[in-house]
Amino acid sequence: MHENPQLAASDIALMDTTILLEGMEIARPIDVVDATTLKVDEKRTMLAASASDLYTIDSRPAYRHMPGTPEPVSIDEVQAALSDLDRRYGS
Repeated sequence: MHENPQLAASDIALMDTTILLEGMEIARPIDVVDATTLKVDEKRTMLAASASDLYTIDSRPAYRHMPGTPEPVSIDEVQAALSDLDRRYGS
């Protein structure tokens, strides 16, 4: 059993998000919303992970950088994508 359950959950979120991104061209959070190969729950998980402190850039706390994406994006852009996902598919 993992000694730190919180760390284990973070590790799983990181691993799952990275696996979901493999082979996809995701540059912006809206690309996750538009991805036809992902289920709605997978999209929500990826965007929620992007919004978490796990992907915060130390010198720019209002920005997130997910593995596999070309550049950081603002937390506002991530939250806008989550709102768009909710509008399209319900919350």
